[in-house]
Amino acid sequence: MGIVGVVLEAIPTYTGLPPATFFTVLALLVAIYYFLASLMTPSEPPFVPREPPPPPAQLGDVTEEELKAYDGTDPNKPLLMAIKGQIYDVSLSRGFYGPGGPYALFAGKDASRALAKMSFEEQDLNGNIEGLGAFELEALSDWEFKFMSKYVKVGQIVKEKATHVKETAVSDRGAEETATHNEDKND
Repeated sequence: MGIVGVVLEAIPTYTGLPPATFFTVLALLVAIYYFLASLMTPSEPPFVPREPPPPPAQLGDVTEEELKAYDGTDPNKPLLMAIKGQIYDVSLSRGFYGPGGPYALFAGKDASRALAKMSFEEQDLNGNIEGLGAFELEALSDWEFKFMSKYVKVGQIVKEKATHVKETAVSDRGAEETATHNEDKND
């Protein structure tokens, strides 16, 4: 008598059921388990093609105040962020940098100091890197490299926008002639 014979004799002893009934009940329990498990697992959602993101728009020179408009609150504008004065389009990572994302407070700002210090404090959300230690500057360089390799640079931060005012130069000789001409009239 082999193992099968020993098992067939043990089933009625331990369960009180004939072996055929035992295996029928066991098969039903397995079938019920798989049926209930199939009801509990979520079905895959249908494939919905996403519209490709628009190409990054080149902004050029903008002030920090103008950069605030690109913080993700307007879905029609790109999501921008700056490191060391260089502005990057981070729209592809809207889940991270957009509203509600873990790094949303960096959007629309130069976050150099905060990234270098690995800080989420409001006072560190600026581009001032003065007084940072070697470790912090190295961390900032790592962030900068990551952004340069992953995102498109679309502009840079300037202190003030240059206004092109045309100044007319007056020669010294012309000023002297005008002054002499006015003196003659006064006599």
